[in-house]
Amino acid sequence: MTRKFLVVLMIVLITCSAEASSTVTLAKLHGTIGVQAEEYIREVIESSGSSSLVVIELDTPGGLVESMRGIVQSILNAPVPVCVWVPPGGRAASAGAFIVQASHVAAMSAGTNIGAAHPVQAGGSDIASGDMSQKVMNDLRAQMRSVVQLRGRNVETAEKMITESISLTATEALRAKTIDIIASDVQTLLKAVQGRKVSVNGASVRIALESPVSVRRVEMSLAERIIQFISSPEIAYLLLSGGMAAIFFEVITPGGFILGTAGGVMLLLGAIGLKMLPFSWAGIILLASGIILMVVDLLAGTSGLLTLLGLPVFCLGGVFMFRAPGGELLRYSVSVALGLSLSVGICFGVCAYLVLKGLRRKVATGSAGMIGQRAEVISALDGTTIGQVKCHGEIWNAISTGQEMRAGQFGRVKAVEGMRVIIE
Repeated sequence: MTRKFLVVLMIVLITCSAEASSTVTLAKLHGTIGVQAEEYIREVIESSGSSSLVVIELDTPGGLVESMRGIVQSILNAPVPVCVWVPPGGRAASAGAFIVQASHVAAMSAGTNIGAAHPVQAGGSDIASGDMSQKVMNDLRAQMRSVVQLRGRNVETAEKMITESISLTATEALRAKTIDIIASDVQTLLKAVQGRKVSVNGASVRIALESPVSVRRVEMSLAERIIQFISSPEIAYLLLSGGMAAIFFEVITPGGFILGTAGGVMLLLGAIGLKMLPFSWAGIILLASGIILMVVDLLAGTSGLLTLLGLPVFCLGGVFMFRAPGGELLRYSVSVALGLSLSVGICFGVCAYLVLKGLRRKVATGSAGMIGQRAEVISALDGTTIGQVKCHGEIWNAISTGQEMRAGQFGRVKAVEGMRVIIE
């Protein structure tokens, strides 16, 4: 009887212990906020029904407005509390600021920053003033106010992230009540959220993490990580420009397949990245035109004039490639475009110099390479009599340009006609 009682007691204790443990879902969202990031967060939240908490580790320079709205909507409709945490060395800029404010618990590490959520156009410049600018600003301000008021944070400071493009450090954000916690690592974060009351779908929920806490990490698949990487504007630009250049070089130097194959793969990956971004065909055309001008310079040998023209055209293609007609929270780095354009221009310039140098170099091989070489007369010759000369260690039939030449004399090869040379 005692043995049975002990067995039952152990089963109950084990069951209670299993029920008491908590699971935390941890998702890492680094990079540009785009279609792939939106889909990833949606799947993470939908699969978190058995978790006590979802932690999104966020480090982003910004992204697309529609993708940001999709992530915010997924967080607002989450069945469990969602904590967005900016890890050490990270940032929650532009679209990231909206995602942080939408979370049930907003957390940052020391040394991070949040804000600068002003909408921009291609190249990171502000939207031109007018009705469209006012419409975009009002829409984003309303979006920010709605999520900040829902979470009970500082509306005024959050709006300034849009209107004045302010950026706050973790300490400043905590002091301004735009975040809730400063935590240096995941374990510190979990201890800090313990016992906090949040509103989940209108119901008050207390975050209770029972020990031992199990952290379930949900990573992007390899394919998802590749798409997330190439959907960055800078990477898409690098892939497209590099792919075009590789294919053009393959065309002007046929006989191999490595450059052409690599260029095709780069163009394909760049096209996938463009599918995730708002781009302009004008930018693509300018990019291709710049490369074509520089390639024509190589073929025509115009002393670098077309390269000087193609370089700014190539650069403008990078600047105007990504557009944002309705305003985006994505700051495309013009410095990357300029740096790449300069690098490509230098490469084409070096190639043009080598081509010109090769064209001007005296031919040193074959029958054409014999012209101007010293030849020794072996048998007498004149303008009508065919004799023989020795040149380059070879015996050639020869005639002179008119004057008579005796054996032992030396002359120079003036021309080569088939298997006969003309000596002067």
